Amino acid sequence: MTDLALCDALANARRRLDAALAEAGRAPGEATLLAVSKTKPAAMIREAYALGQRDFGENYLQEALEKQAELADLNAIVWHFIGPLQSNKTRDVAEHFAWVHSLDREKIARRLDAQRPESMAPLNVCLQVNISDEPSKSGVSPAELPALAEAVLAMPHLRLRGLMAIPAPADDPAAQRLPFARLREALEDLRKRFPEARLDTLSMGMSGDLEAAVTEGATQVRLGTAIFGARDTSA
Repeated sequence: MTDLALCDALANARRRLDAALAEAGRAPGEATLLAVSKTKPAAMIREAYALGQRDFGENYLQEALEKQAELADLNAIVWHFIGPLQSNKTRDVAEHFAWVHSLDREKIARRLDAQRPESMAPLNVCLQVNISDEPSKSGVSPAELPALAEAVLAMPHLRLRGLMAIPAPADDPAAQRLPFARLREALEDLRKRFPEARLDTLSMGMSGDLEAAVTEGATQVRLGTAIFGARDTSA
């Protein structure tokens, strides 16, 4: 993708988000773009940063660490880890990211909490919910969500911000909205249970279902292909 193409793609993604917010009767800025930059080179992230993008999501830890080292001069960049999280990755994630969107086990939460450097602000986390009850997909079940949230809220180096989900694909807009509505309701339930918590984040919606997610209250929308072009499958 050329610099001009990236400029146009990012502008189009922003217009699409703004239009979805307006259609949903929500204020501009109530949802932000999380640019999913997995498999994309650091130079492309640098160009998106120059165009005003600040939040970037990475799935693959080693790839992300290499990019972070190359882009260390970008002081305002915000790194989000959005991939599956195993025990052997927690220290690097705790030390190098501002956000984790894929937390779904107390064991992993305790490792992140213990390994977050004291010199850094608490790690912002979203609990990943298997909202469509797919056996092959990561995520805590809705029934187990309150207990995990309670445990995370007690950890001093983590800051529970909200929920994330990747629902089963659907083409019909009404069908797309159903799992997002369930995730929103789950967050509303947690707010009632834990009124002192700052639960302000719904990380949901991608290129194919952005509008449905925004209609149901998404605050962070994860866009990869719509911004950076097709994923490099050879990476």
